[in-house]
Amino acid sequence: MTGDVASPSGRIPPAPSPQTPGTIQSILLLFGFLAFVFAFAGLGGYVTSTNIESWYVDLQKPSLTPANWVFPVVWNFLYFLMGLSGWLVWRSAGGFAPGGAALSIFGAQIMLNFTWSVVFFGLHSPGGALVEIFVLLAAIVANIIAFWRVNMLAGLLLLPYLAWSLFATYLTAMVWLLND
Repeated sequence: MTGDVASPSGRIPPAPSPQTPGTIQSILLLFGFLAFVFAFAGLGGYVTSTNIESWYVDLQKPSLTPANWVFPVVWNFLYFLMGLSGWLVWRSAGGFAPGGAALSIFGAQIMLNFTWSVVFFGLHSPGGALVEIFVLLAAIVANIIAFWRVNMLAGLLLLPYLAWSLFATYLTAMVWLLND
């Protein structure tokens, strides 16, 4: 025998499987993921809102620019999907440690998303924001792939975010070109 301890019946007990979180813990973590993404949404929204009626209003914008009210509606929906997808990965992986790589990419892309607001609206740098958004797009793609490997639905839930971010890339590039 290799050091395994047999049960009284003489059989070796099966190896423990990853512990499934309880319902209360799972619900709390869902709210935790949502709080995490909406905290960054709030910070980015603050940086944005302080510049909408001043600096941003005077910029030349492309004809496909949505009305200002569209942005918070879309972003709130996307942030909800991001939080839900992060929670699905945490749950499917069996915790933070097993889902660590995928969840680290998730955290990084959330921070990069916030950074775009700081660069574009806070620093008034459409050119810098254009460079930053390409890094963000790479992080979003990496996040989708990492999440897909753990939970296919979690990866799929990030596809609207990628689509909107591609549109945001177009808007950023056009604002830079029209105002440089």
